[in-house]
Amino acid sequence: MEKDITIYDIAKDLGVSPTTVSRALNNHPAVKEKTKKKIFQAASDMGYQSNIFAANLRSKRTNNIGVIVPSLNSNFQASVLAGMEKVANEAGFNLVISQSLESSEKEIANTRSMFNSRIDGLLVSLASDAENLAHFEPFHKRGIPVIFYDRIANSDSSTGVTIDNIQAAQIATNHLIDQGCKKIVHVLGSTKVSVYADRLKGYKYAHIDRNIPFEQDQIIVLSDINEEAGENIVNQILKMDPLPDGIFVSNDACAASCMNHLKQRGIRIPEDMALVGFNNEVISRLVEPKITTINYPGFEMGEVAMKNLINHLDEPGNTTLHNTNKITLRSELLIRESSLKIKK
Repeated sequence: MEKDITIYDIAKDLGVSPTTVSRALNNHPAVKEKTKKKIFQAASDMGYQSNIFAANLRSKRTNNIGVIVPSLNSNFQASVLAGMEKVANEAGFNLVISQSLESSEKEIANTRSMFNSRIDGLLVSLASDAENLAHFEPFHKRGIPVIFYDRIANSDSSTGVTIDNIQAAQIATNHLIDQGCKKIVHVLGSTKVSVYADRLKGYKYAHIDRNIPFEQDQIIVLSDINEEAGENIVNQILKMDPLPDGIFVSNDACAASCMNHLKQRGIRIPEDMALVGFNNEVISRLVEPKITTINYPGFEMGEVAMKNLINHLDEPGNTTLHNTNKITLRSELLIRESSLKIKK
């Protein structure tokens, strides 16, 4: 095996001092451009690799930021990661991404691995069964910033970036009520997850405010609301008597699947059942009729979360994470054909 090339080997080859080589490779202004080019060329020809690990130890920074997502198989998470990547790249940071697969055990293992890798900061969207958050304590004790996004934790030591899910769900449900819906089914994920618990509150608040009763059987809670769940949901809906005239689904892919299966069973959308989704995913604009949905600004959420974390890293005395425990982004209802029972 060939030995690693060092700055001393380059210096010997070019007949310059190791200090000059080191300065040139770090783009120091004291080294002439002509000399820099010679040194860079020699380094490339000889197969020199800079010892980033040693440099990081000296600076006490790895320039790596950890991101833990519930699942990478999500258009929303992909949009958030794109926003994070944009900001991180511009600031010279790398992302180390892992997924919890909706398992708190996997999330704990991921945080331990991130901590041992000496990441500079951590961004997390919690797993659906995450309850005890003790695995983030080592980060807090070491002064490593932790920011939650979308699925956030109530923590004095961390910031959460989200939307007002209660308000968004209330607006979506009110829209269905305004269209004349009297029996509205709400399909959501586990209420252990903050976003779904809040959307359920918004759904209930809309009924209470408008003095419209609802039954517990109008709430369908699933461990995973995805495309595959559509047929099961529709089977449950079609057993209801009387049939519902409105459906509010907390995920566009699942909403599109439900609409497909309802149409196959002879149910007209929106004439027989009005439908509203959530997230404004691409699928909501590709199906027929197009799906009314809540626009959830994923890319912006990724940008805001990453900017806050990097600002904290760049200003060691910054106490933003402690002073602002929640950052709430704007969302909006995008009205399309799937919910318009009343035609203008």
